Amino acid sequence: MSTVRRQVVHVVGGGLAGSEAAWQIAEAGVPVIVHEMRPDRATPVHKTGSLAELVCSNSFRSDDADTNAVGLLHAEMRRLGSLIMRTADANKVPAGGALAVDRDEFSGAVTQALGTHPLIEVRREELALPPEDWDSVIVATGPLTSPGLASAISGLTGEGALAFFDAIAPIVHRDSIDMNVAWFQSRYDKAGPGGTGADYINCPLDRAQYEAFVAALVAGDKVSFHEFEADTPYFDGCLPIEVMAERGPETLRHGPMKPFGLTDPHHPQQKPYAVVQLRQDNRLGTLFNMVGFQTKLRHGEQTRIFRTIPGLERAEFARLGGLHRNTFLNSPKLLDETLRLKAMPRLRFAGQITGCEGYVESAAIGLLAGRFAAAERRGEPLTVPPPTTAHGALLGHITGGHVETIDAGPRSFQPMNVNFGLFPPLASVPNKAPDGTRLRGPAKAAAKKRALCARAMSDLEAWLGGARLAAE
Repeated sequence: MSTVRRQVVHVVGGGLAGSEAAWQIAEAGVPVIVHEMRPDRATPVHKTGSLAELVCSNSFRSDDADTNAVGLLHAEMRRLGSLIMRTADANKVPAGGALAVDRDEFSGAVTQALGTHPLIEVRREELALPPEDWDSVIVATGPLTSPGLASAISGLTGEGALAFFDAIAPIVHRDSIDMNVAWFQSRYDKAGPGGTGADYINCPLDRAQYEAFVAALVAGDKVSFHEFEADTPYFDGCLPIEVMAERGPETLRHGPMKPFGLTDPHHPQQKPYAVVQLRQDNRLGTLFNMVGFQTKLRHGEQTRIFRTIPGLERAEFARLGGLHRNTFLNSPKLLDETLRLKAMPRLRFAGQITGCEGYVESAAIGLLAGRFAAAERRGEPLTVPPPTTAHGALLGHITGGHVETIDAGPRSFQPMNVNFGLFPPLASVPNKAPDGTRLRGPAKAAAKKRALCARAMSDLEAWLGGARLAAE
């Protein structure tokens, strides 16, 4: 770490993106101040004052770095020295092929790491527009940006923020689940980081139970919207379960309640018509969250309807589901390729407010914003990661992927998780297996994904090597 005294960088927001940005800046030898309004000012969904608190799922999703875009992003972040990934790895809980964490231990460890770093200061305060003499600021206030700051940003850009609704799933006490009905199994018995292949609790429904459950969801009493929220869309990756149910009676069976890859040991000859899965939420294994069960049902309705699920008749809920309105920028129009606000380049933005979706994606954009700010302070060239990497593909979506369509009007910029559709195509798609046989169907698709992942990691190494040479 350099000992050269440099001017401080300010990070506004201590969530996943802000925490990762601060860590990257400090590890580059640049002092940083993190400004976090919690616990002095609460939000509708946060429960603690910890940094990097997880307010929805405890899952960082797939950890498969060979054929999955999220798993590839994990691998790239580890290679880039991510605090969030290091802490997630140290606090993982069983979750099949996914990387999930004990949420309290995870956020506690991030808080401690930042609080004890010699170049990081954490200030508990709410800010509006950062003072003019702060010449390098990363705004990582997330989708729940305080009204004062959101209003200041809107006034600065001359353009209102975009918004969508996001929902969170209930968490159930493990000892209230009837294991005479439910059973432990990962889909297709797949073992993941910290897992055994039997990591989810599964609650089976027959056809009559499933149809009654869907009908109850559709008819259930739901949270009403304010008039100004009436036209706010949902993010398709986090739809409330009752909204999915309204799309058709079989929608849930092919979504979060799909029975595929699961066998009920209590009735091995009888295939469940649908299955509700619960994933471990803390290291002790005392809490499990209902996978894909984000909801806007009123709390009383949640308790009534979810207790009709076999195995959950006596369920006790540590947290019921909820709904909140998220805010994000029209980033392709407002931000440059290094996440600076075009109208005021001293401000950078990071995390979900930029229009990425998901814990990992938010932290990854925070990582890039931190590296860009540190390089700027050190007088080094600002180089963006290649678009063939997961980081580069996600950055491209945020800062340039939709400029033409936005200006033309037919489509609008929407939050997105990292996915292979954001990557440039391969120069040539593998069509033969190592043994020379022709690849077809799923085997060919998997080979293509492996090639995309291998190219990404190779190009990431080249980018890192070029950045080191430029800094010398």
